[in-house]
Amino acid sequence: MPTTPIAPPAPHQPQEDPTSLLPKKLARARPLFDPEIVQRAVRASFVKLNPMTLLKNPVMFVVEVGATLTTAFLIRDLVTGAGGIGFSLQISLWLWFTVLFANFAEAMAEARGKAQADALRKTRTDTIAKRLGPGGRIDHVPASVLRAPMMVLCEAGDLIPGDGEVIEGIATVDESVITGESAPVIRESGGDRSAVTGGTRVLSDQIRIRITSNPGETFLDRMIALVEGAERQKTPNEIALNILIAGLTLIFLLAVVTLQPFSQYSVNSTGSGVVPSVVVLVSLLVCLIPTTIGGLLSAIGIAGMDRVMQHNVLAMSGKAVEAAGDVNSLLLDKTGTITLGNRQAVEFLPIHGVNAEELADAAQLSSLADETPEGRSVVVLAKEKYGLRGRHIPEHDATFIPFSAYARMSGVDFAGRQLRKGATEAVCKFVAERGGEVPGYIQEVSDRISRNGGTPLAVADGKRLLGVIHLKDIVKGGMKERIAQLRRMGIRSVMITGDNPLTAAAIAGEAGVDDFLAQATPKDKLEYIKKEQLAGRLVAMTGDGTNDAPALAQADVGVAMNTGTMAAKEAGNMVDLDSNPTKLIEIVAIGKQLLITRGALTTFSIANDVAKYFAIIPAMFMATYPALGKLNIMGLHTTESAVLSAVIFNALIIIALVPLALRGVKYRPLDAAHLLRRNLLIYGIGGIVTPFPGIWIIDQIIHALGWA
Repeated sequence: MPTTPIAPPAPHQPQEDPTSLLPKKLARARPLFDPEIVQRAVRASFVKLNPMTLLKNPVMFVVEVGATLTTAFLIRDLVTGAGGIGFSLQISLWLWFTVLFANFAEAMAEARGKAQADALRKTRTDTIAKRLGPGGRIDHVPASVLRAPMMVLCEAGDLIPGDGEVIEGIATVDESVITGESAPVIRESGGDRSAVTGGTRVLSDQIRIRITSNPGETFLDRMIALVEGAERQKTPNEIALNILIAGLTLIFLLAVVTLQPFSQYSVNSTGSGVVPSVVVLVSLLVCLIPTTIGGLLSAIGIAGMDRVMQHNVLAMSGKAVEAAGDVNSLLLDKTGTITLGNRQAVEFLPIHGVNAEELADAAQLSSLADETPEGRSVVVLAKEKYGLRGRHIPEHDATFIPFSAYARMSGVDFAGRQLRKGATEAVCKFVAERGGEVPGYIQEVSDRISRNGGTPLAVADGKRLLGVIHLKDIVKGGMKERIAQLRRMGIRSVMITGDNPLTAAAIAGEAGVDDFLAQATPKDKLEYIKKEQLAGRLVAMTGDGTNDAPALAQADVGVAMNTGTMAAKEAGNMVDLDSNPTKLIEIVAIGKQLLITRGALTTFSIANDVAKYFAIIPAMFMATYPALGKLNIMGLHTTESAVLSAVIFNALIIIALVPLALRGVKYRPLDAAHLLRRNLLIYGIGGIVTPFPGIWIIDQIIHALGWA
């Protein structure tokens, strides 16, 4: 009788950490000043000169009005033949440059997103779909006619015509068009890996799909719209900062407007001095209002979303990225996030009188048909420790016993042997029913494994109990250090698991998390998040299943896995295209970097304005008020050279800070007090000091060239 060789399945190879594969196709990190992006941004800078567009940015709108006003006076002087138009010409040009440079900063951030959106558009094709009709009839129709909840059939080589859920079958799918990752993924019905995305390709087998989206509403369409960022809504903090700088602009506007009558009164009273011209007053206003942060604020927000995309995470809104920077509590699933995701066999523990190799042999034979990662790890451990390989078992003599929740064990019957492995209580009962003896200490061994965070599996050969297999959740390398890093950032980490409290406590201790929630149900997760939020904390969590959807929707930052269900992706405000749960830590760091960058440049801008005030006011008014000459510590040559130098510096500092706004201030995991001190030391003092040498150098150049 022929025999069928039964060999252990290939050992499970852990997937490479997706973060090591970055940058992906979708989030390819293009050079900061990529020529194509720069050209697109330069064109957009002129388009954004439209007053209706600039009206959304009150600071730059005031600068454009000032530039228009000085240009009007320049044209008047040209027409009337008035002298001294060189100064007005230079001021007008540099005011327009100020607006263009601010537009360029925003356009650069937008152009990077639009370049990614263009790449995504090229992946869309109007494929032919195999629509399932009544009686199993297959109609070949364009994908554009598909509507929810139509059914389609996809076979090997077919492009999936639209977003949907697998309702029958299992297949490998190439999702590189979405994630940039070339390794195929498994998509199957009835689980958390049932969601499929339009535009991806089936590589093997066939699946039946229920379409869940209509044309123009697919995941790819939403990705294009979000990546492009054209309709990006401002975040609450950004709106608040806009109100602040608009208020400062109004205050300085009122202050500058009053200077003209005061100067006129002083000149009339003393009979000496010069009344500043409208061009000079406009220049003073532009130098004093917070043009630096006003020009860079929008770019900072857009660039923050772009940095998230570079990590292959799709943020549904800027608010989600910003909220990530304020997160206080981080909820992490144990399986796949803190641990490798699958329990691994690490040790065979035979009872007295049983050889360890005999236990390993029985454990391996009982696991040959076990396709779970745990079963495969038993086969691999027996092979690695004792050199045991797969055996040839006569097919007609072998009866494999699949695992069932009722029996709580699995195994194989062959050649008169009954090999079983499973829960200690179930296997001991199996042995006792056949007249075998169960040592009293076996339960103590099992309890010790459980207390240490492992899972015990007893092994028996008929009425003989052979020993216990120790399955262990393997905590990911470096996880304890990363949790400690979160703690230094002021973030409390919470592990969520379905394990019993003893096992959960052991894993939590090994990983170094601050707290854990054991035997967690979907309701428990939701209630825990609500409790944290009532205590004034912002909560972030990851999830991939339909049962995670309520908690993802409740969390301030909900990161859904791309491999998860459509319900999870709809509930979250971010989607991780790599489906790497640990990436939540990077998202929090990016959110904090966004907030720090905005705070740093705001500090620099305000300090910069204060310094410019003390640098140019004395030089501007020392002819009218000679006592101010003592405050002209930089020795600026004339009123005109002081004003022109300040205006040129004001424009150049915006363009100089564009790379910092786009890249972001380097983030270090420090507490709030250290970050504040560092911010004030570098950007506060830097903002005060920089204008003095900058304006002085420009003044020297202007004087040497005879421009003023």
